[in-house]
Amino acid sequence: MAISFKEAPWYIQALLFVALAIVLLAAGEYTPGLPVAQARAELQQLRDQESRLNQEVSALQVYERRYTEFQQEMNALNKQLETLRTIVPEGKEIDEFMRLLQGAASASGVQIRRLAAQAVVARDYHYDMPFEIEVDGPYFNIVDFFARLSRLSRIINVGDLAFSGLGQGPTRYPVRPSTTVTGSCVVTTFFTMPQAAQPPAGAQPAAGAARP
Repeated sequence: MAISFKEAPWYIQALLFVALAIVLLAAGEYTPGLPVAQARAELQQLRDQESRLNQEVSALQVYERRYTEFQQEMNALNKQLETLRTIVPEGKEIDEFMRLLQGAASASGVQIRRLAAQAVVARDYHYDMPFEIEVDGPYFNIVDFFARLSRLSRIINVGDLAFSGLGQGPTRYPVRPSTTVTGSCVVTTFFTMPQAAQPPAGAQPAAGAARP
């Protein structure tokens, strides 16, 4: 004999209501196309995106912590580069070289009588720029002149020394009474070519092109 729902015991009615509620909730959560299911899928996508962003942020935080260190290293390298450009400049800068040379001679009380440029010699990473000079002055002043050249900001090498005392050979220039030594030597300085002016690797110079 069939029993109507209203005639069923109250606990049976309660169980049926609970079961119906669970079915409706499950249908709303997992049935494709329903707003709840779409919201659930979008929420999962947002969570996945948040996880990826957190991983990227964690990776970037390593560089953020090292930014100060990188900045200090960059400043140190820039200072080293400026120092190297002073020691071995980009370009010949002959005027500056002659000013340094004459300044050292004047400070030492030495007379530079002649300065003749010689051929520039190309090396792997730089160029040699030699000059033959004739100087005279007191012996210890000549020694001081060479010492001053060694302390200049730009690298200058001295070679092919050929000196003699006065009276051991003719002098072409009037000398001061304190002068005891006269002679010649080769002073060599160095330079590099600016990056923009350097030929591509493996390129051959054009016929008749002048060397630096």
